[in-house]
Amino acid sequence: MTPPHQPSWRKPFGMFLILALIALWAFVIGSLSGPIGRLPGWAQIPIYLISGIIWIFPLKPLLRWMETGR
Repeated sequence: MTPPHQPSWRKPFGMFLILALIALWAFVIGSLSGPIGRLPGWAQIPIYLISGIIWIFPLKPLLRWMETGR
């Protein structure tokens, strides 16, 4: 018989890190809204689109660590 599965501390800690990453990224982009807001609208769109996608890239290694511990 296999022993019961022990819950890992990595998943709750990883979820906290994900939330912290999102909050930090939102703060950074929000603090840049003044200079970005002075740009013309056609220049703001790609900046906000790229910044809205780029925060996802650190999540893959974090999610892998949460699942495997590596």
